[in-house]
Amino acid sequence: MQAAMRQLADMRAVLLCILLSLLPFSHACPKECSCNGNAKVVDCRGRGLYDIPHPLHPDTQELYLQDNRIRGLGSMAFREIPIVRVLDLSNNSITSVSPTALLGLRNLQHLGLAYNNLRELDKRLFGPIRTLSHLDLSHNSLWGLSGAMGDNLRNLSHLGLAHNRITRLDRSLLEALTRLDSLTLRGNPWRCDCQIIGLKLWLETYLFKGGVVDEVICSHPEEMRDRDLQKVPYQVFHVCMTTSYHYLFANIHHLETERLLRSHAHGNHAHPSSHALHIPIGEGLGGGTGGGGGGGGGSLPECEPKQRHRPVNLRHAIATVVITGVVCGIVCLMMLAAAVYGCAYAAIMAKYQRELKKNEELAAARKADHTTGDEKEPLENAIA
Repeated sequence: MQAAMRQLADMRAVLLCILLSLLPFSHACPKECSCNGNAKVVDCRGRGLYDIPHPLHPDTQELYLQDNRIRGLGSMAFREIPIVRVLDLSNNSITSVSPTALLGLRNLQHLGLAYNNLRELDKRLFGPIRTLSHLDLSHNSLWGLSGAMGDNLRNLSHLGLAHNRITRLDRSLLEALTRLDSLTLRGNPWRCDCQIIGLKLWLETYLFKGGVVDEVICSHPEEMRDRDLQKVPYQVFHVCMTTSYHYLFANIHHLETERLLRSHAHGNHAHPSSHALHIPIGEGLGGGTGGGGGGGGGSLPECEPKQRHRPVNLRHAIATVVITGVVCGIVCLMMLAAAVYGCAYAAIMAKYQRELKKNEELAAARKADHTTGDEKEPLENAIA
């Protein structure tokens, strides 16, 4: 009996130790931070932190880490707080963010990364999140955002991109943000060349639908410096089509020369079809630099010249120019025929007017002679 009582007492002691060991984790709060009673709001602002504090209560819904010295976010950096809704990391020294840093945050709505040193963000970063509505990336060193991020940011209502190093913004990204209410873009060195037309068109549609945006002030080229893109007339961009075609043909010539040089260097003699150069017109208009030419073949011997295959799109462009020339020729011929007809009609009408006037003069002369004869006859009768 005493042995049983002693065993029961030991079991109670072990159970008590287990409960005591679990008690601190039921309301886990990092010692560097302050938490509310249920540890749902964790405030770690201005604590000189170099890393994410631990332990964090799994029920944490708001985590504030502004004004610290955090330099990077590793993979699954917030796995302890899977239901967090607000995560603010503004004003730190973050230079790198792992593509899987936000993995597991299925309820995140507000993410603040402003005032850091971010240069780029991986397109996979926001993949696991479908609830994000507020994203602040202002005051960083971002060169742009990948268009592939659009599908993962469809629920955004606010996007902050002010004061970065963005010169262009992918229109496909913006068109995916169908719920966007406000957008900040000021303080970026926008390059207002032919490739900015897509952004200008999107901005006009966005503002027409009631969206709010601050401003897009051009920095390049020099003649566009300090001009607001929204106020620049479309006539300024009329030269873009000519410039784009000049670039396209220059790029084709460059790639063909590069291909020939590479062929001679390697001494290959592949079939000429492997050298077919295909550069879509859209890529030429985009202004990006093309890659290499054909797939590693050599040039044909000089004694066997063959017609070089032309890109389909280039043939379409030439056909368009020919058709346009034919139409213009037909229009010119029609205008010439109209001019000849007009001149002939005017000559006929002039001749008709001259004959009409002559007949009127003859009729008037005959009438005058008849009147004179009537006056002489009464006078002769009176003398008689």
